[in-house]
Amino acid sequence: MNREVTLPLIVDDRGTLQVAAADVSKLLRTVGGRWLHLVEAGQDGLDEDTVAALTIELAKLADRIDVACIAHSSGAASG
Repeated sequence: MNREVTLPLIVDDRGTLQVAAADVSKLLRTVGGRWLHLVEAGQDGLDEDTVAALTIELAKLADRIDVACIAHSSGAASG
């Protein structure tokens, strides 16, 4: 069930990123954190193991976005 998700960077014709990666990464981490908070608060209907697994995957995805954008920016700066 470990499947890689490929996220294209959205760039214009000059290579400028069109979505603030920091905002997307923060959103993914915030969603995961909110889910964990709901589990800790005893929210009915949330499975702790599932929420933990999803939160970890969201954090990994956020990390991958950050790395891809850093690589993109570094490549653009050296070109």
